[in-house]
Amino acid sequence: MHGKGLDHDGFIAREGSLALVPEAFAPVVAAAKTAILSAFAPDRLHSAYLYGSVPRGTAVAGTSDLDLLLALQDEPTDDDRATARRIEDELDARFPQIRGVGILLYSTGTLLSDIERHDLGWFVACLCTALAGEDLAVRLPRYRPTSLLARETNGDLGDLLPRLRDGLAESQTEASLQKLARTVGRHLVRTGFTLVMPRFGGWTSDLEESAAVFGRFYPARAGQMKTAASVGRVPTADRSVLEMLICDLAPWLAAEYVSVHGPKTPRSDTTSTGGAPPP
Repeated sequence: MHGKGLDHDGFIAREGSLALVPEAFAPVVAAAKTAILSAFAPDRLHSAYLYGSVPRGTAVAGTSDLDLLLALQDEPTDDDRATARRIEDELDARFPQIRGVGILLYSTGTLLSDIERHDLGWFVACLCTALAGEDLAVRLPRYRPTSLLARETNGDLGDLLPRLRDGLAESQTEASLQKLARTVGRHLVRTGFTLVMPRFGGWTSDLEESAAVFGRFYPARAGQMKTAASVGRVPTADRSVLEMLICDLAPWLAAEYVSVHGPKTPRSDTTSTGGAPPP
């Protein structure tokens, strides 16, 4: 890999590998693969992927999640979602080294669609590690850290603001506040990094590094983004911190993002996916 997360041709290098999975998480990954292949028939499942800290080799036992994405032959059904939840619960109960399991479901048609080419398509091609089935990355382009990629991956923060504010109002327990903090922190750091990604000229999924890169271009907001990275990794139940992130940093970031890169291409009700998840 060349510097700044790029290959020698200047394209974003695919991060993660099964060879990088920490030893403590190898049994979890093996069990997840077995469970997925047992639960989803070949005419239903096209391929399965890992993403996040486990395939990057940075997962910490007792702290990290297991994140998976399944590409289905057709659009996910309620039965598919119920099956995925069952697998999540079974793996989470069986393996204490993971804090939780998340399984995303998409159709191959969605993942390969033109409208998702620089969002979910990029996510699969660059941030996911193939676990089973035909790797869709071979049917997707290579990606550079451009303004187009920045706009299509994270140009919709403004649309998410009402949901974030509602989430803050509805979160009344320590556990719910911590869950919200982790989600908000990671999303804001990723958005902050991709805002400056074309100027930085590279890629990283590391929260602290992402926040630091953002801070070089927006020093007045560097402290807030450093806090977002901190709570993204170690969630807090401090409501004042969440209010700062959701009611101050997030609206500014959403406006600045659109100013720099323009709005994300609108999705119809049938094509909306909510975008790729945070790293």
